[in-house]
Amino acid sequence: MELKRVVVTGLGAITPLGKTVEETWTNLVNGVSGAAPITQFDASKFKTQFACEVKDYDPKEYFDRKEVRKLDLYAQYAMIAADQAVADAKLDAEDIDNNEVGVIWGAGIGGIKTFLDEVTGFAKGDGTPRLSPFFIPKMIADIAPGHISMKYGFRGPNFGTVSACASSTNAIGDAYNLIRLGKAKAFVTGGSEAAINEAGVGGFNAMQALSTRNDDPKTASRPFDKERDGFVMGEGGASIILEEYEHAKARGAKIYCEIVGAGMTADAHHLTAPHPEGLGAKRVMENALKDNNIDPSEVDYINVHGTSTPLGDIAETKAIKEVFGEQAYKLNISSTKSMTGHLLGAAGAVESMACILAIKNGIVPPTINHFVDDPELDNALNFTFEKAQERTVKVALSNTFGFGGHNASVVFKAL
Repeated sequence: MELKRVVVTGLGAITPLGKTVEETWTNLVNGVSGAAPITQFDASKFKTQFACEVKDYDPKEYFDRKEVRKLDLYAQYAMIAADQAVADAKLDAEDIDNNEVGVIWGAGIGGIKTFLDEVTGFAKGDGTPRLSPFFIPKMIADIAPGHISMKYGFRGPNFGTVSACASSTNAIGDAYNLIRLGKAKAFVTGGSEAAINEAGVGGFNAMQALSTRNDDPKTASRPFDKERDGFVMGEGGASIILEEYEHAKARGAKIYCEIVGAGMTADAHHLTAPHPEGLGAKRVMENALKDNNIDPSEVDYINVHGTSTPLGDIAETKAIKEVFGEQAYKLNISSTKSMTGHLLGAAGAVESMACILAIKNGIVPPTINHFVDDPELDNALNFTFEKAQERTVKVALSNTFGFGGHNASVVFKAL
């Protein structure tokens, strides 16, 4: 059978850099850090006391009181991002067949705040299980796509993807493949996460995964810097509308770009550490490019996983050099996590959005907070340090890798 072409027709976002796509993109291009002291709980006794929170968030601006009771924060962010994307794509128009529209959403953790609140409340009681009837349906990681589908009546394929920090990239890849196979005309896809709480921060602190640069939060996320000491946790979400090309063209939809590849692999190596030679990362990029026979020489920009961890940045750099050879030195490479922090399961959606907008606007957002070159990296590579760079971006690739050895990459191309 002939595979369908798939395009991007809508975007939505709520991130540490802004509550809209436009605000987030402006701050990305301008190199703004979203890191600041934590406000959502008292972090004074924690090793890490800062994060990239969504600023000045008030759920009452978006939901009524009854809705807030039913929605964990991660699902609230999902709904906000999806609403923006659906409106941007005009996917709620009367001539859309809702049977042909699906929702696939990624979350690495899901409703951890709901779980924390309910279990803590139970532990403080006398053993009587006074739990909310919304406990389970608020907590589960697949409930966000359920809420999105119910709001709009989208009756196509509907599920959640959970692959740690690769979750939303897997969601985008699944949506792309299902449209290519003719299983739906369009998908609301993306991811959201809200783990800035005692359990989330404490858990990652116990793993020694987070930066502890409490004296200077704004410069704490330092991808590819010699003095990087861990990632900075972020929260929020982003949504991308993927649509079958002929369907989008027939209804006169605005088209940002085409999605032309998705790769998925496993390191099969370690619980949390990447393969030291980046073998899984190498294969996932190769697989994504092979989807539509994209030659490595065609790629202009890679939005890397680049979490600011000692091992991860080295392994990904090795993989890029293996895949791209001499082309690696002609690429722009950047880690927008230096600004947004690491949105865990939502990272891939936000970073895919950055790739899409780099293609649309001809500008590559920077990797900020670079102070000291790391001799274990190849500093002849263009990591787009400190300032955005204007460039015609015809092909962009986004990488995300998760605990458990999950690797996912997606490729976008100018139409």
